[in-house]
Amino acid sequence: MEFLVKEMEHTMVIKTPNDLFVRLLYEINSAEKQITRALPKLARAADDSNLADAFKEHLEETRGQVERIEQAADTIPDIRVKRVKSYAMESLIEEGQELIEAVEKGPLLDAALIGAAQKVEHFEIAAYGTLCSLAEQLGYTEARDILAETLKEEKSADDKLTKLAKKDVNKKAG
Repeated sequence: MEFLVKEMEHTMVIKTPNDLFVRLLYEINSAEKQITRALPKLARAADDSNLADAFKEHLEETRGQVERIEQAADTIPDIRVKRVKSYAMESLIEEGQELIEAVEKGPLLDAALIGAAQKVEHFEIAAYGTLCSLAEQLGYTEARDILAETLKEEKSADDKLTKLAKKDVNKKAG
């Protein structure tokens, strides 16, 4: 079975695990770049200073993750990272923006922003987990190690958001 993926102006045919790895690498590259544009908005919308700081810190991490995607690609012959729009990430970010517009700034919005940010983190955890698994299967050990570092950061960001929600933010919201 062939999977067809819409790529900018043409269709990318996915026939092999390598094709899938390349497609997912392109997609996560787009996703991370979208996140770098969204995180400052989340930080400005947050009322809780710890939450705003967490978004700002993750922005810096995300910039490093974009660089790591390039580094991972550079370890594999004949791969150059292209931009294939991540429609899933676009939708998740749009959902966060809708919350910012629909909920008054304060504790309830903070709780909503944590939920929206965790959806993004879970998407990224799934994407990087899949990339690491495929890289392992394909023998891309160096790329796997680079991507595993980002996977660890994404899990840590998710844990930090959970702790913020449980410790303080959700209690204030309700």
